Amino acid sequence: MKVLGIETSCDETGVAVYDTEAGLLSHRLHSQIELHAEYGGVVPELASRDHIRRLPLLIRQTLASAALEVGDIDGVAYTAGPGLAGALLVGASVAESFGLAADIPVLPVHHLEGHLLSPLLSADPPAFPFIALLVSGGHTQLMRVAGVGDYTLLGESLDDAAGEAFDKTAKLLGLGYPGGPQLARLAEQGQAGRFRLPRPMLHSHDLDFSFSGLKTAVLNVVSSEAWQPRDAADLAADFQQAVVEVLCAKALAAMKAAGLKTLVVAGGVGANRALRLQLDAATAKRGWRVHYPEPELCTDNGAMIAFAGGLRFAAGERPAQVPAVRVKPRWPLMELRPPQVA
Repeated sequence: MKVLGIETSCDETGVAVYDTEAGLLSHRLHSQIELHAEYGGVVPELASRDHIRRLPLLIRQTLASAALEVGDIDGVAYTAGPGLAGALLVGASVAESFGLAADIPVLPVHHLEGHLLSPLLSADPPAFPFIALLVSGGHTQLMRVAGVGDYTLLGESLDDAAGEAFDKTAKLLGLGYPGGPQLARLAEQGQAGRFRLPRPMLHSHDLDFSFSGLKTAVLNVVSSEAWQPRDAADLAADFQQAVVEVLCAKALAAMKAAGLKTLVVAGGVGANRALRLQLDAATAKRGWRVHYPEPELCTDNGAMIAFAGGLRFAAGERPAQVPAVRVKPRWPLMELRPPQVA
């Protein structure tokens, strides 16, 4: 079954075709970084309008790259949430229109399920069950994954997610948009150890996270009379080290508590080099395995949506009989269930 995937949850327009037998056939991605950079963050209305402009061309390019015609597609999957309401509506409208015109089924997909399952697209995919550390811009969660839609939440951020803390700290250091990747690059130029930053909830004896206090600690440093802009790289290194230390400790604790030896890391922060190095070393020491998405699939993309939809289609799930544009800007991952066979 060939599934067209459409991702428009925020500031990236992604389109892909996934074949449930042959794998990922093609994918295209357009980033809106330049569009939003002058505003220092995502402007929802501009994001929605850009999705409208980009989607038709990206769909044509993706199909052409896979040597497919519209009639070769068997189903459509689109991001229904969570995300920006206007941006989600663009993708949903295009997906439902495509499905209606081609007379094929259309499935709404949870954005975070796409991230969560994206490591299964790699050449060496993990097997169920596993522990997942989901670290994206707005979410930091640990969960036990027993199968598609079979998720048990073990812990999550009680305030700022790790990605949000990266972005907000980047602003405090005067870095541009997108802040998280820029802070990570700056941290590689610095030397950790100069600033005594907290490790929030490191010894809380649970699997929850809190990064708001860490961000406030950075604010106190840059607001002090002793602060010098030349120290920014060292402070970035200390901040990143604190976040990575907490993420690693909690992930390892979750694996030990669950009695599992496989860890999956997904979401944009999962591309962070320092996080990968520390997790690789820690899991190798214990004889465990850690899996990541391919680097190009760490950010929002259509491939993960086509793949998640493809898994549900393959399991027999089908949409409601009456086509409807369905989006959920706020959609807890724990509301998902295993594929519902029609």
